[in-house]
Amino acid sequence: MTKNEGHLSPEGRSVIANARLYWQAWLPNCSPNAIILLAHGYAEHSGRYDHVGAYCADRRLAVLAIDHWGHGKSDGQPGFVPRFSAYIDGMTALRAMADRVFPGIPKILVGHSMGGLIASSVLLGQQQYFAGCVLSGPAIMATEPPSAAMQTISRLLSAAAPKLGVLALDATRISRDPKVVQAYLADPLVYNGKLSARLAVEMFDAMERVRTNAGKIALPVMVLHGDADSLAAPVGSQFLYDHVSSDDKQLRLYPGLFHEIFNEPEQLSILEEMADWITAHLGKA
Repeated sequence: MTKNEGHLSPEGRSVIANARLYWQAWLPNCSPNAIILLAHGYAEHSGRYDHVGAYCADRRLAVLAIDHWGHGKSDGQPGFVPRFSAYIDGMTALRAMADRVFPGIPKILVGHSMGGLIASSVLLGQQQYFAGCVLSGPAIMATEPPSAAMQTISRLLSAAAPKLGVLALDATRISRDPKVVQAYLADPLVYNGKLSARLAVEMFDAMERVRTNAGKIALPVMVLHGDADSLAAPVGSQFLYDHVSSDDKQLRLYPGLFHEIFNEPEQLSILEEMADWITAHLGKA
């Protein structure tokens, strides 16, 4: 396996046009059978998927990932985003780069948590570019949906004080492995502050758009979720599975697993399951 890294910039009418977004790639030492475009979750960064990239590269699956705007080594303010489309534009730029560098090789979209919401949003307008999609604990529904009054207050804050911190992530719920939690909290590239009012509203609006338009998703989809996830509601994955129009879809709910299934003690069997599914679908690309 070899690793590459660099920066790319969304262009055109993007709200983050010309921002420098860090990317890295895990490449097999031979021609890859597929290119995985990976969207990480909120507050983290692509480097936390080093073990995922290495595993996939050993299976002849190249992995390309960016740090979303406001995350990791990319430009932007942590915990804030001007518009949710900034994340979609970043993944679009990554996909365009993959098309230039690896023409003709099937592309698979993989997204975790907020990255699953980003990936689902990408599919609503760009699914023709992908042979399939794998979603890990996607943020499709909130575990505690806000009341109507709270939604009104959030929208007022988003307009008047968009960068005001309103919500904090409980890091102890990302994994049952205490070493994973400790590493997360000690990682200088992980954002441990509060999610801003603007990002909260943008995420809830994106969730609503995905749920409303889920039937437009028709490519092969695999949805994976720990049923003890308290950060992204498992019922959101069930909803997505029930409403996408694909004839080729699979839902796996893992008993007792927390939010980051790729960082749970059972991670190797889950990575194997994902890689097997991807490989089986390459002939249908």
